[in-house]
Amino acid sequence: MTTTEAAQVEWAAQVHDATKRYGKGDSTVMALNGVTVGFQKGRFTAIMGPSGSGKSTLMQCAAGLDQLTSGRAFIGSAELGRLSEKQLTLLRREKVGFVFQQFNLLPTLTAGENIAFPLRLAKRRPDKAWMDQVVQTVGLADRLDHKPSELSGGQQQRVAVARALVERPEIIFADEPTGNLDTHSSGEILSFMQTAVRDLGQTVVMVTHDPGAASYADRVLFLTDGRLTGEVMAPTVDSVLAAMRQTVA
Repeated sequence: MTTTEAAQVEWAAQVHDATKRYGKGDSTVMALNGVTVGFQKGRFTAIMGPSGSGKSTLMQCAAGLDQLTSGRAFIGSAELGRLSEKQLTLLRREKVGFVFQQFNLLPTLTAGENIAFPLRLAKRRPDKAWMDQVVQTVGLADRLDHKPSELSGGQQQRVAVARALVERPEIIFADEPTGNLDTHSSGEILSFMQTAVRDLGQTVVMVTHDPGAASYADRVLFLTDGRLTGEVMAPTVDSVLAAMRQTVA
């Protein structure tokens, strides 16, 4: 991408010269070491790397769940380091969706109530047309009255993704969202997230260790020892595996 093209891109989130250290003295761990990267609106980005590479730290700092030691992080045009804790909480609530490996559904609520819960929490009325579109995309229209214990793992995770979508966040961050699911359920969730990007215009950033999961993305970033070490566009399982071998070599 040229400088002119980069200037014209709309970024949902960015980090510039991002550094994150944990500990002090001899026990210091450099989790991020001068990372600069942007996540384009309406695209699906996967982040990969070995354990301790900094991939989850990058996601957490880009999402405003953790603070950088130095550098700058943005969601849209808002610089996270300049916000108060209250402003940061409001920004995350209004502009960011989260999907984690654990589904984090409320067991006493139905699937439909779980999906709408963030809107209730924010005291906002659901947009019925959008809610219906999300529910249809999820493919759980006939399961909305069921509680989490009555749903399969894949269905519960689809509820969690729909819950993140229903607020129309500028960006969804997903941390190993299929890590606890079988192959079939994983494929369902990843296809749904892909559809949310392509058909609903959502932006998704996903941390994963699975080349198969990464192949659903538009772009894969590779981290090693807190640094960006590679990138694959329009990934396939084979191209991701080849890039993994190069970054490890």
